[in-house]
Order: sequence, then C-alpha cells, then structure tokens
Amino acid sequence: MECMNFFELAKNRQSIRKFIDKDISDDIIEQLIALAQEAPSGGNKQDWFFYAVKNQDLKNRIVEESRGQSFIATAPVVFVVCADHPRTMEKYAERGRDLYSVQDTAAAIQNILLGVTNLGLGACWCGAFDEDGIKEVLNIKEGFRPIAVIPIGYYDSATNKPKRRDMAEIFEIIE
Repeated sequence: MECMNFFELAKNRQSIRKFIDKDISDDIIEQLIALAQEAPSGGNKQDWFFYAVKNQDLKNRIVEESRGQSFIATAPVVFVVCADHPRTMEKYAERGRDLYSVQDTAAAIQNILLGVTNLGLGACWCGAFDEDGIKEVLNIKEGFRPIAVIPIGYYDSATNKPKRRDMAEIFEIIE
C-alpha cells in the first residue's frame, strides 16, 4: 500500500461507523499503538494506557456503557484509551490530572486515527460513554481514566465526509 502524504492523510481521515467482518491482526494493532506512543506529552510523562479489545462479549458490554452505540461492537477491535493520572500527577499534580493527561491522550488518539487512515482502515473517536461503566467492564487499573473508545476496522465504503466550517470562521491572525 502506498502511503499518503501528511496533507492527504489529514484530509482523508473521517469517522467510520460501518465495518466489514474482517479481522485486524495483532501486528496492525501494535503498529497503531507504536504510533500513539510517538505522540507528545507534557514533561514526556507518556501518561497513557491502551486497551485493545477483541473479545465480542466485552465489546457488547462497551456498547451498553456507550449509550447503545451498536456500531462499536461491529468493529474487529475496539481501543479504549486511558489517561494514567498517577503518572502525570507525579510531576504536575492536579493540573496534570485535569489538563495535561487529556491533552496527551488526545495527541495519541490523533496519531492512532491518522495511522488507521494510512492503513486503509476506518475508526471513530467516541466520547459518549459512562467512565465508571467502562472501568468496570475492562477492570481498568486504579488511577486510570477512560478518555476515548475507538472502534477500528475495515470498511466497505466511506461515508460522506461532513463539510468543514469556513476558514474565516475558525481563525484569526493577530499581528
């Protein structure tokens, strides 16, 4: 597969909610986690942890804790990205917990999403879920906070990408 340049990659990334029944190899999962690991993080704390869920019963339970978003369970793998609060709080206390860990995991998530796109896969960044419910389903470690649920898989056809806001609406140059 030919890799896209970065600008094509960023423009082609979109949320995919319809997957075909085709497995994702552990090698691909590890490639995506390696990309996430390259994300920047405050103080280089790398305050993230990733669960890659392939078990169908657990994926079904994740759907229950994700406001019934049934498409999540149709993906061959679902990543649950967590912030490792104790790790970031070592250096940054509450600001690390409340801000840096969210920023750091968001950067890692974006790397995953771009990697997914580059591999010809689809994914959707889901934030609508009950954190305590997800913690219980996956027996998530103490001090870890689920930040995102990301179903990943092959897809038949991309949905129409939503139009982006006009550039004049989203930025201003201050001289």
